[in-house]
Amino acid sequence: MSGNIENKAEAKENTVWDKLIRISMKEAGVAIALVLILIFFSVTAPYFATPENFLKIFVQIAINTVLASGMTFVILVGGIDLSVGSLLALCTVIGATIMVDPRFSPWQAIVLASLASMGTGAVLGAVNGWVCEKWKLPSFIVTLGMLNVASGLARVVSDNSTITGLPQPFVDFGNLIFWDILPSIFLIAIVVVLIGWFVLRYTVFGRFVFAVGTNEEAVRLSGHEPKKIKIAVFTISGLTAGIAAMVYLLRLNVGSPVAGVGYELNAIAAVIIGGTSLSGGKGSIVGTLVGACILQVLSTGLQLLGADDNIKPIVIGAVIVLAVILDSYRGRLMRMLETR
Repeated sequence: MSGNIENKAEAKENTVWDKLIRISMKEAGVAIALVLILIFFSVTAPYFATPENFLKIFVQIAINTVLASGMTFVILVGGIDLSVGSLLALCTVIGATIMVDPRFSPWQAIVLASLASMGTGAVLGAVNGWVCEKWKLPSFIVTLGMLNVASGLARVVSDNSTITGLPQPFVDFGNLIFWDILPSIFLIAIVVVLIGWFVLRYTVFGRFVFAVGTNEEAVRLSGHEPKKIKIAVFTISGLTAGIAAMVYLLRLNVGSPVAGVGYELNAIAAVIIGGTSLSGGKGSIVGTLVGACILQVLSTGLQLLGADDNIKPIVIGAVIVLAVILDSYRGRLMRMLETR
């Protein structure tokens, strides 16, 4: 009798432990890491836990959150998109050029610029996906080529100069702050995240995104075409680059052909730190949001601690490598739990 009780207690303990491991391997684990980092800097860094500092953090993560949301779709199918930073630059100069055109009223210019920015990003994103699938090329190489193409186009469109003088209603909206802590551009980023979360969680397309990343051949054998899914996710990545371009214009009020330099690496880092697997098939857009928060909180916290500017990239780089290492163990642990 006592042996049965001990066995039941041990089984219950194992079940609890297994649940804790599963939670730590998913978004909750990343969220716990963010909370711990917030507590650490709140205790050690002066002026960190203030409304003004959190407002600054929300402003700074908006662009990366939007870019990383689209990047999540691409990485979920096992791809990568290195072109989003340059697409953002191209879309900023296109949007800014339209908004300063005297032929349009301010509201006409804002609407047309938004449509042109998002449309340009989506079309070039679709080109990325189509080229990858048409010639079965690695997305790393194709998007690296598009990075240079978009960067060159941005310089041509802008005549290698910055574009200023955006409509005042547009500038005013970019400066809006709700409840003294939430900037308008961060709320745009949250809307993008929520739409992406809904698509991945509740739509047939979202289930196919995970399926292609998990086992592309199985999707093909089931009578569906992975090619269309892959082109679609690159289109989404380009679309979010266009949205991020408008957020950039809202924040800085200037279209620049050199905007977005290095932004693609920050977006990839946010996705990986947020728990999305580089091999595809596992991850979430909510985790990506948390990953973007971790990156910015680390950067801001280290700055308030007085860390040298050369130290910050070392720490953030180490966090990215650690996230990749954990990703390599995540799959093994989950498979071990499933076989128990």
